[in-house]
Amino acid sequence: MKMFTPEVLADLNKQETPFYFYDLGLLEQTLNVCSAAANIYGFKVHYALKANFNEPILKAIAAKGFGADCVSGNEVKLALKTGFKNDEVVFAGVGKSDKEIQEALALDIFCFNVESVEELSIINELAAKQQKKARIAIRINPNVDAKTHQHITTGLEENKFGINTWELNDCVKILQEAKHLELVGIHFHVGSQVRDLDVFKSLCLRVNEFNNWFLDRGFDLKVLNVGGGLGVDYYHPDENAITDFDSYFKVFDQFLDRRKGQEVHFELGRALVAASGALLTKVLYIKKGIKKNFMILDAGMTELMRPVLYQAYHQIENLSKPRSSDQADGLKYDVVGPICESTDTFCKEVLLPVSERGDLIAIRTAGAYGEVMASRYNLREPITAVYHQ
Repeated sequence: MKMFTPEVLADLNKQETPFYFYDLGLLEQTLNVCSAAANIYGFKVHYALKANFNEPILKAIAAKGFGADCVSGNEVKLALKTGFKNDEVVFAGVGKSDKEIQEALALDIFCFNVESVEELSIINELAAKQQKKARIAIRINPNVDAKTHQHITTGLEENKFGINTWELNDCVKILQEAKHLELVGIHFHVGSQVRDLDVFKSLCLRVNEFNNWFLDRGFDLKVLNVGGGLGVDYYHPDENAITDFDSYFKVFDQFLDRRKGQEVHFELGRALVAASGALLTKVLYIKKGIKKNFMILDAGMTELMRPVLYQAYHQIENLSKPRSSDQADGLKYDVVGPICESTDTFCKEVLLPVSERGDLIAIRTAGAYGEVMASRYNLREPITAVYHQ
């Protein structure tokens, strides 16, 4: 699945760099494949806005009937603005402010994913002031190792997310007395960029335990929210542009014990949008050294933070130079940005065709956690976006 056809390149070369490029056709294909795979089992998918809240992207996802997973009050409002239904919006996050909770209550969203014992009491108090009953799901820390980067692991006991198992009895006491809370489900999320499906099998077994635990205490849960975290192939963006949703959902169908009428909800972000986006940038300078060749781009960590923050890999391509089969005429470059930080590096020792000033460079699979993390550090210009259908 080739993203940069000659026709597309002709248009992109006219644009001022850097900018994010989104292939809306690939996005639509990805959404269709995911939706079809989820529908086989009656699963409901909420899109995690934190991955990418570009408005045309959100409108495309909402139009396909996905729900929205939000982690701030502004994400909740943007979800509704771009077409998501309020009764399919969930609001998570360890630090929801009173203002955010009050606004979400007024908008009558589907559910708050509660991440601390104290938050239960706060939501109950704020709901009472509006004379409403807040639907909530308890986010439980399952202590399941996602086997991914330490900075994107969220399901271990040392992580700040979720309620620990030894706090659940306290939650039950509050729920039994709180007149303005309705427990609709339990919620889990073990981490991001998970490629080992056995991790999700382990999660299912833990969810089964907690599902029965709550039933034993009189709570027949409507929703089992298993979060997201499904990874993508950053190394082969054309060959594996669409993630294997079939195998992913099949794990939950096989290992999750659902009672009659129970819904299973997912919160996918990266797997839906990552492959359809790329950061386009041009070569400003080539610095040739004895041991190093530096390719200095007009995009930097201000436009794509992931390599600095997570030591993340993105495939880098020179779109102005044809890639030979053996790369015998290529050179290895440290591909860096213009920001005044030594860490402003996209990748080291990248084998590329011999490059020069003005070449158009694509940093692939940047549709998730790319544009949303962009900053104005060094008083950089705001990043823009270009779309292709």
